[in-house]
Amino acid sequence: MIYSVDVRIEAPVNDTEVTDRVADAIRNVFPDAEPVHENGMLVAEAHELDAFSDVLHEQEILDTARRVFLQNSTDEGFDFSLKKQAAFEGVVNFAVGEPDELGEIDVAVRVREPDAEAFIDYVAPETDEGRPVDPAREYGDRIDPEDAEY
Repeated sequence: MIYSVDVRIEAPVNDTEVTDRVADAIRNVFPDAEPVHENGMLVAEAHELDAFSDVLHEQEILDTARRVFLQNSTDEGFDFSLKKQAAFEGVVNFAVGEPDELGEIDVAVRVREPDAEAFIDYVAPETDEGRPVDPAREYGDRIDPEDAEY
């Protein structure tokens, strides 16, 4: 199935932070994004979440990710936030509850095709005892946007 999504990633850069380290935090979990500095924030765009999905599989947090995505979903897509320090280490840690004093990495996913729920199934499939049930993609099977069939 072909997916058409727009992913917007934003992270504040505080006076006490090094911009390159915040950019590294973004790239560590979204390697296809290239952050740019805009008004005290780093902003990046992407059009897939395959590498991010791979991290969710590696960390075995598909159920947690799925729950966060579904709780924050609309017909147009879903939003979530990540802790910057964990992302700097290449680890996905969803920000819930009280906001972090340094700010978080905010991610907005807008799904044009097919629909938000189907894309959530693709990124974080349902599991049974921690194993994906009928996954839409295989772990590590990254889509190449340069591929003619993409």
